[in-house]
Order: sequence, then structure tokens, then C-alpha cells
Amino acid sequence: MKEEPVEGADPAERAVLRAIQVMRERMGEQLTVDDLARAAMFSKFHFTRVFQRVTGVSPGRFLSVLRLQQAKMLLVSTGMSVTDISTYVGYNSVGTFSSRFSRSVGMSPTMYRRRSGFAPVLPVRGGRTCEATLSCRVRLAEPDDKAVVFVGIFPDRIPEGRPVRCAVLNDREQVRWAAIPPGTWYLLAQSASPDEQLLPDGPDDAGRPVAVATHGPFLVHPGWSASLDLVLRPTRLFDPPVLLALLDAREYAMGELTSARQAGVALLPTVA
Repeated sequence: MKEEPVEGADPAERAVLRAIQVMRERMGEQLTVDDLARAAMFSKFHFTRVFQRVTGVSPGRFLSVLRLQQAKMLLVSTGMSVTDISTYVGYNSVGTFSSRFSRSVGMSPTMYRRRSGFAPVLPVRGGRTCEATLSCRVRLAEPDDKAVVFVGIFPDRIPEGRPVRCAVLNDREQVRWAAIPPGTWYLLAQSASPDEQLLPDGPDDAGRPVAVATHGPFLVHPGWSASLDLVLRPTRLFDPPVLLALLDAREYAMGELTSARQAGVALLPTVA
């Protein structure tokens, strides 16, 4: 499927979109940065800098995420074996594929398929914490009373693996964390409507939330404190896909989110 032109995109963004299109069309091949730079019509070094600036991640990292995103879609929408899927998305070893998938998505490919792409809980990282406080209020650029917003603190620009803290909120709600592990982190938020599937039919949209917001990197140390107001904007074609397997927003919104809001706390069920 060809990418639609992005209204108002500058030349750098259009070049990045050309490279992303090649990633999608030739996902099973061993693409190099030179291949992608030619598609973008930039020199290799200029392309790498521009791609990092536009997407927030390197070309190689983005390609890896697209491969796992495609694998997620194939697992829940086809009967292909895990081995065939790993080959289809460009892995030479099913063991390497399964390991990277499990680390990024939070469960093995087999379990992801068995659970139809949703996690029973969203586990958080354990470990040492410090007295540091982060308050975060989320709101959507286009208000939606039915939207469910997942917000979490991650070590990377891409929401994958276990967050160190996470919560589920409605539009214009706030969460406060009082104990956070020291280190450098990103605050990432993404919305999904309880009335819609998190995994649409088209592979180009699989794993993409309705709206996203990012803050970071920021350095947490003892005594650190911050208060943020995150405004979620509609997702764009060059936003990295979401790898983390999330809760079923529809089921969660109808049950635990309601009771949590009544108690004044809107946290995801977590395990250390």
C-alpha cells in the first residue's frame, strides 16, 4: 500500500516517508542504510541525521519496529506459523525473532496470538526507586470523552517492554507518581477509543494509536520533581509504531477503569 502524501510535510518529512515506504515494501530483505538513503534521495550521513530528527529514532531502529509491528498483525490475522512470520518480516533466525518480539511486546509470539494481541496485565519494571515526583495531566487536542489514554515512563523513545511506571486515564485526567527509579526516561502517552479495535485491519495501521504525545528525555534523581501537561496529537505516518501489547481498551474501560476513577486512582493492574 502506498503512503498518502502528508499535508504540509516539509522536504525532510517527505524524504523520510519515501524511506519508510521502502521499508514496508521490502521488509523481508536485508535493507541497508544506503538502500534507504537512495530512496530518500539523500546522502547516507545526511539521511541518517534527518531520519533521526523527524522520527526520533534511527533508520535501523525504525525498520526493526516495523518488522515487529507487521509480525503482530500477522499473528492475529493469519494462520501463518511463527517460523514463516519471522522469515516474512526479515529475520534469518526464528529464535532471534521470538526473543526480540518477547522483549519488545511483553509476551512471546505464541502467547500474543493466543490472547488475540492483548495483554492480561501491563507489568512494570522492579528495582530501586528514589523520592522523585512526576505529575502528568493528559488531554487530547481533539476532546473525546470516550478515549482511554495509556501513559507510561519508558527508557526509550519507543513504548516497548516494561515501563517503570504506567497508568490509564481519560481525557483531561491526571496521575501522580511519587517514587520513580533514578535514570534517564521518556514519558509516552497514547490514546485508543474503547469503541474501536486497537489492531485495525490494515497492516500499515496495526498497533498505531489514535493520538500520541512524548516528553523527554528527562533525568530523574533524588528530590527531582516535575509537573507536565501532555497534549496528544493525531498520530502521523512517521511516528514509530507501538510495540507494547496493551490491555483491551474496550473491556478495560467498561470495568476496571470505572472503579479506579471512582476511587480517585487510575492505574493499570501491574506486577513487579
